[in-house]
Amino acid sequence: MEKRNLPNAEISDLCLGLSILYHSGVGLSDGLLLLAGEQKGESAQLMKELADRIDEGATLSDAISASGRFPVYVSGLLRVGEEAGRTEEALGALARYYEDRARLDRRIRSALLYPSLLLLIMLAVVVVLLVEVLPVFDDVYAGLGGHLTGVAGGLLQFGRLLKSAMPLLLLLLLLAVAGLTLFSASHSFRERVLGWWRGRFGDRGITRRLSTARFAQSLSMGMSSGLPVEEAMALGAQLLEDVPATQRRCQTCLALLDEGRPLAAAMAETELLPRAECRLLELGLRSGSGDTTMETITRRLTEESEAALEDKVAQVEPALVVVTSVLVGLILLSVMLPLLHIMTAIG
Repeated sequence: MEKRNLPNAEISDLCLGLSILYHSGVGLSDGLLLLAGEQKGESAQLMKELADRIDEGATLSDAISASGRFPVYVSGLLRVGEEAGRTEEALGALARYYEDRARLDRRIRSALLYPSLLLLIMLAVVVVLLVEVLPVFDDVYAGLGGHLTGVAGGLLQFGRLLKSAMPLLLLLLLLAVAGLTLFSASHSFRERVLGWWRGRFGDRGITRRLSTARFAQSLSMGMSSGLPVEEAMALGAQLLEDVPATQRRCQTCLALLDEGRPLAAAMAETELLPRAECRLLELGLRSGSGDTTMETITRRLTEESEAALEDKVAQVEPALVVVTSVLVGLILLSVMLPLLHIMTAIG
């Protein structure tokens, strides 16, 4: 059975707890056992297994890699931190990174769920009007010696078609509700859906901006942990395995660096970062504060990508309301205006 990676929030909590205990002089094995005492079920068992592997002589990075429950980036950065004697810094950087990832995941989930639920509710309103309300008006017209024609007649026929397909529509509705519930409650299902989306549309629009922010954050984390830029970029590319286009740009950038090209120029040429951020990074590298500058760039890109996501959601919600309101208005006007005309003639 394939093992699933831990949720980002759990990875952040584990790395933060180990960082604090490690700073206090507690050994990694003892720290893991202490953290296991605060957990339940599968998480506690995982930490005990990690502690057992460390007691057998494995490093923390090797134990995490062998567990199969963590992204490759976690064990990779920890391995470099252990070799450089900066395990605590690597754990702290990982805790901050996955905390930000967990926060972004929550925002993406809410940004996708609310418009989807709103769309389903509005479609249900339109279907009820077509299937249940229009036939009532048709009966009223029949009692007056007429029948629905024109747009109203076409909508009536469409409503009858929908009514005949109601079992299929109900099945589709149940599947949609089940999918939204799984997306909201299941981390693994959500990761599969978002991974599929990033793999196909991850290099365009808002998804590309989110991927760029992820890459910048991973690069900043590597640089602040003492990694050479080339190694930080190579590890960062592993985090973006679900965005092939960005991975290819990373490989191209690494090739340019091997040729002796300056980092900022290589990243600008491969469009790994916006040109304005590349110029800022170049100034930071010249002043000897490249890691601090990269943290600033990461914060700006993250804020901009999240703001763009919220702006897009803010545009979608009014658009759905407007479109549905127009449809409902057209349906009602198409039957009410002729009815008013008939009532006026009778009166």
